[in-house]
Formats: sequence, C-alpha cells, structure tokens
Amino acid sequence: MPREIMHSKKCRRLRKKLYLDEFAVMGVELDCNLTCKDESELATIMDDFFVYVDSLGLCIGGGGELTSFEGFISSHERYGSVTESDILSISDWLKGQNVVSDFNISKLVDVNYGA
Repeated sequence: MPREIMHSKKCRRLRKKLYLDEFAVMGVELDCNLTCKDESELATIMDDFFVYVDSLGLCIGGGGELTSFEGFISSHERYGSVTESDILSISDWLKGQNVVSDFNISKLVDVNYGA
C-alpha cells in the first residue's frame, strides 16, 4: 500500500505525533567546496555561516575541513521546516563568500524519514 494512503488512514493526533503528512519536518543537505588557507579562515567562515543560519530560525549540523564542508540544515521549531525562501537566502549568502568555491543544496528531505 502506498505510504500516502497509509498516512491518510491515521488520525490527526497520530500523524502529528509521528511527524507525518502536514506535520512532516523538512530540511536540506548541504555540500560546500572551500578554499580556506588555514584553520583561522575556516573557523571564521563557519562561525559567520552558523550565525547567519541561526538568524533564519534554522540550525545546522555537520563538519568539514579546509577544502570542504557537509551539513544538514533544519528548523529550530518542533514542527518547523526549511522553506524555499530559506534555501534561496542561504544560496545567496554562500555565493557572496569568497572562500566558497562551489556548493550544492539538496531538495527538501523529510528530517524524520529521509524521503
């Protein structure tokens, strides 16, 4: 039975508890190629990026090195999701950074179920 049909049979309370359908929480994966010269430059760009993402009401987890960074971005809110405007805003911010040589932001992904 398709997943959507199975979800529609669940009551609203259960869909909310299981983060399904209208309660699904969406996030994005991020891959960045960097051209940092040293750890100090890496720390600066990461700190600035974390502050920027936080200012959007989002959070990020991940890690990297001088040449690359990978992470997952989601919302601070319990039932909040990353929006298309958040993705556009993050893309614009990354394009403005001289140490970011290239980046890729995935399509929206269900934080709890990965689909």
